[in-house]
Amino acid sequence: MFSGIISNIGTVHQIVRKNEGAILTVHGGEGFRMFEPGESIAVNGVCLTVRDSSEDTFTLDLSTETLSRTCFQNIREKIPVNLERSLRPSDKISGHFVTGHVDCVGHITSIEHKSGEILFHFEYPLEYTPYVIEKGSIAIDGISLTAFGCVDNGFSVSIVPFTFSHTNLAFKEMKDAVNIEYDMIGKYIYKACKTILSSYDGNEKISLEKLQQKGILKK
Repeated sequence: MFSGIISNIGTVHQIVRKNEGAILTVHGGEGFRMFEPGESIAVNGVCLTVRDSSEDTFTLDLSTETLSRTCFQNIREKIPVNLERSLRPSDKISGHFVTGHVDCVGHITSIEHKSGEILFHFEYPLEYTPYVIEKGSIAIDGISLTAFGCVDNGFSVSIVPFTFSHTNLAFKEMKDAVNIEYDMIGKYIYKACKTILSSYDGNEKISLEKLQQKGILKK
């Protein structure tokens, strides 16, 4: 589990394609080192497991599912990546709960530099629109952000200068791909409501009383 607060910007040291998977080696940068085998690290928002490490780098396996679901399928050496260690029980949650299980790949459609902020606009596959809500939490390349301007299959985020300079967003350009993870709580609520509401007869009228009977709403 992660919080979406990026601690370091690392760089891809090496990517080795093997069969349908890959082995990724990352240079963690100053202060991001000393890992235990089996430790979980979020790399661009993807929860990965350390297989081994050196003084300056750590190595992780990329499965077929990871490659197909994330923008790691096109990752190259020397690309900057966002890094976050997994949460400990004593850690403060400054962002939101991020699992590191990426839902899909989105793309940057516009970048607008304004006074005191940078506005990024993203588009994503249409089937994920139920999970994006105005002022809701969303993780972009592992960064905990707030979505607004949610229209069709697009949304915007406002990036303050600190976040811009301390994440890989400073290196992003138009049309670049990003990993998107929708809010975990929102996904569970949507799934529960969809399952309950689908049990209704098509001719049955949905009312507050019916929702209370199903336990969706409290009396």
